[in-house]
Amino acid sequence: MTSTLTAPARASRAGAASRAARGTTLLGVLGFATFLALLEVIPRSGLVSPDYLPPLSRIGVALAELTGEAGFWTAIVDTVQGWFLGLAIAVAAGIAAGFVIGTIPVLREFTASTIEFLRPIPSVALIPLAVLVFGSELRSVLLLVVYAAFWQVLLQVLYGVQDVDPVAQETARTFGLNRWARIRHVTWPTALPYVLTGVRLAAAVALILAITAELIIGAPGLGNEIGVAQSGGAVARMYALVIVTGLLGVVVNVLARWLERRLLSWHSSLRREVAA
Repeated sequence: MTSTLTAPARASRAGAASRAARGTTLLGVLGFATFLALLEVIPRSGLVSPDYLPPLSRIGVALAELTGEAGFWTAIVDTVQGWFLGLAIAVAAGIAAGFVIGTIPVLREFTASTIEFLRPIPSVALIPLAVLVFGSELRSVLLLVVYAAFWQVLLQVLYGVQDVDPVAQETARTFGLNRWARIRHVTWPTALPYVLTGVRLAAAVALILAITAELIIGAPGLGNEIGVAQSGGAVARMYALVIVTGLLGVVVNVLARWLERRLLSWHSSLRREVAA
């Protein structure tokens, strides 16, 4: 027997959920504040030499100085450009390849061993090839970013296509839907949560590889600025740049989560279930 929640019961449940969310947010803020406090206390206590880990206050001063430099903002633009272009190429290629491979069983079996061979190869192992072919240009960064992010998207798309209900597929065939119509109305809605998970994972990986490529290859961007600061002995400036890369990662993750919520508002995983 089912029962319908009364309005006061629903309001109480909503209030409890809201309080739980505020509590989680508060704990997160307190945890981060504790981390920042440790960054200030540990170097000043002598546990770690300030030469290797400056207090947070010195890092904050260096960060404030960075914001007044035009080269700093140019480096951010260069990093974001490499990240975005590489991610866009990887997402487009991963979705296209995933649907083609995933919807043709023979092709999936034919490519399975090749995918499993290529996927574990670290992108950083391609750095010598990237430098040899493209030098320290943006194209070197794109090569590494695309290679790393592509597999994140491809595998998730393959999982999503494989998860399609066979009964739904047969029903679509019974109603006379052609292959494209079945992909659009049956396969795509099922695979979309997997696709967006792949995009979120790829976005983080792409940022990591963009900064790594800049740091090792010397391509323009935040990674290169970190390398220059380290080699020049500007330790506080180096940590300030590292913090900026962390903040950039947070922004990327927030944007990816926002995209998931917008595109999957209809999906059961994001809908608030109300007991009846």
